[in-house]
This record gives sequence, structure tokens and C-alpha cells, in this order.
Amino acid sequence: MPDTTRIGLCSVTFRALPADEVARVAAAAGLRRVEWGADVHAPPRPVAALREVREQTAAHGLTACSYGSYWRAGRDSTEEFDALAEAAAALGAPRIRVWAGTEDSADASAPARARVTAALREAASIAAGRGLTVALEFHSGTLADTPPAALRLLDDVGHDALSTYWQPPVDAPDEPALAGLATMLERVSAVHVFSWWPGPARLPLHERERLWRPALNLVAGRPVDVLLEFVPEDDPAVLPRETATLLSWLGT
Repeated sequence: MPDTTRIGLCSVTFRALPADEVARVAAAAGLRRVEWGADVHAPPRPVAALREVREQTAAHGLTACSYGSYWRAGRDSTEEFDALAEAAAALGAPRIRVWAGTEDSADASAPARARVTAALREAASIAAGRGLTVALEFHSGTLADTPPAALRLLDDVGHDALSTYWQPPVDAPDEPALAGLATMLERVSAVHVFSWWPGPARLPLHERERLWRPALNLVAGRPVDVLLEFVPEDDPAVLPRETATLLSWLGT
């Protein structure tokens, strides 16, 4: 099964809480890692505030596994990414999550695709120069919206510092979602875990056991972070229950 030291929380799950409280509830629930969001809990400036979040992370016995940015390749500037790389280093987060453009892969023109590809290659080089890596958000509205599209983009960029995340596509039945994960597995560095069905309706995690048990088996033994993201009602009180469900599937 996956290494339980790689089980964590995306801080965007609880945007209404201050960073120290996010770290506290994550640790109390039995999680070990946190992906800090750049929008609320860990904006790239000021750097002193990032160092404070880093201290709070460590004080609660957690590790910052990634920096969840909203930088969009091909739209946002290299200078903006460089600031994110500096912030990730200050935060102690070894990976920066980014977004592959602003449109679905089927709609992107050749020039738009080329811009996104070049921007990702440059971002990966900047990150690697700081000892960091970059990962794509696997999401609609980007060039990484399907497994074949994400793999094509990774190949086109061709940089070892770039990987991808995976999450179940909204409304995808279990079997197609799992088949997609299987095709991407060698390139996946993190999985966002949530229980939505149908559409964005948020359910207790156990209600999608038929998806998540096999998904966890697929990533078993791989260096993949398993990160809870979004819970019913955005309620911190349910995090222990959701974590216990996840850990039960890991055999702990």
C-alpha cells in the first residue's frame, strides 16, 4: 500500500481557516503532509510570512510536500513563476503545482499549445535550478484535461522536473477513471483525493470506496503523495472521519 507518511491535506480544503489552524487540524487527524495553497494560506509575498507558515508546519509535525499555485502556463509571466519558485523554497515545499494554459486540449490551437509547452519547459528549468520540481494540475480547462492529453504535454515539454497530478474527472464512472490513472501512473507525483458524485456534490469519502481502494492499490509502492482535497460542507470536524477512512484503506 502507499507509504502512510505521504498522506496529507490540501490547505485549500479549509480556506476559511488560518494556516496554523489548518496545520493543527491536519496533524490532529493523523495526516503527515500538506500542500499549501498560494491563494490564501501562503501567498508568494511577503517571504517572512512564508517562513512563518513553514515554522507552523514543522511545529505540528507536518511536511510541506507541495505549493499549490494558480500560475497558468502560456498566460502568466516567467517573472511570476520565478516569484513562486522563490516562495516554494522559503516554504520548504519541493514541488510547485501549475496549470497548463486556459483551455481544453481539444480546443487549443497550435500556437496556443506551443506557448504553453514553452512556458512549462521554462518553468521546469527555473524550478530545477532551485532544486524544485513542477507538476501539472490534471483538470478541465487546461491542456492536461485527459490522460492522453497530459501525457502528450509531458512528452512535448520533455523535462525531467515536470510531472503531473491525477484526480478523478468529474462525473467519470469508476472504471474509466481508474483506467486513466493506470495509463498515467509512471508520470504521477500526487493524487488529489475527494468524493464527488454526481458532479460536484460532496459525499463522505467512503461512498466512493469502489474508486479509491483500487486507485490506492495502483499507486502503492510509488513516490506519490495522496492528498485529501475538499470535504463535505468544508467542515474541519469531518476531517478525522475522512482521514480514518483513507487510512483504513491503507491497511493501518
